[in-house]
Amino acid sequence: MTAPPTAALPWATADPYAAALRAGRGPLFLRRADGWLLPLEVERWCAGADAVDRDVLDRCDGTVLDVGCGPGRLVAELAARGRAVLGIDVSAAAVDHTVRLGGRALRRSVFEPLPGEGRWDTVLLMDGNVGIGGDPCALLDRVAGLLRPGGLLIAETAPVDVDERALVEIVGLTDAGGTDAPFPWARLGTRALLRYAQGWEPAGQWTVGGRCFAALRSRSASSSAEPPKRTAVISSQRARNTSAGSPVASR
Repeated sequence: MTAPPTAALPWATADPYAAALRAGRGPLFLRRADGWLLPLEVERWCAGADAVDRDVLDRCDGTVLDVGCGPGRLVAELAARGRAVLGIDVSAAAVDHTVRLGGRALRRSVFEPLPGEGRWDTVLLMDGNVGIGGDPCALLDRVAGLLRPGGLLIAETAPVDVDERALVEIVGLTDAGGTDAPFPWARLGTRALLRYAQGWEPAGQWTVGGRCFAALRSRSASSSAEPPKRTAVISSQRARNTSAGSPVASR
């Protein structure tokens, strides 16, 4: 799947989204063509990492790429722990917010060239970002190319059993204008994500605080029959590794 340049993506220049991030609050919604609204949790995204977030971050291996990092709470939390982490987002407001929190972030689509391709230990798709691009198979294929063999994907899924693709736009109040053009998005429950994850090794699923998560490992280059035996919790020694070999250091 080939994406347009970052600046051409509706999400990247959506005034309601940028305004909500600057204010640190909503209301903000994804709106389908039929008028159905999905509330976006701006206040939670703009706050610090909560207990559920920290539990997810405890499960991350080594170097971490946060895809669709938003205002950067997860990147900032990992950076504060001394972890090698990079956030990417198509929104300039999101990237600026992440950098102000002390995190490293690039304004980039996941489908554009990225630092450290094929060498990341963990990729995060949090806050519904399994929907990016509206094509789960294309997104999973792209993430597999970003991870090292046997690398870890942690995805937050919808708390309901859903498999939906739609054109959406970002809106503030329901009577306000949205983005200039609708863009494709997907909403997946855990069962749907696992169905699309052909070639991945399931590595766990859990629900906490009303939020649902699934972990997957990419196939090991040495053997597709044996899933990696590493745990998802990284040692403090590995977490402090910020050598020149780190994907974060490569630009």
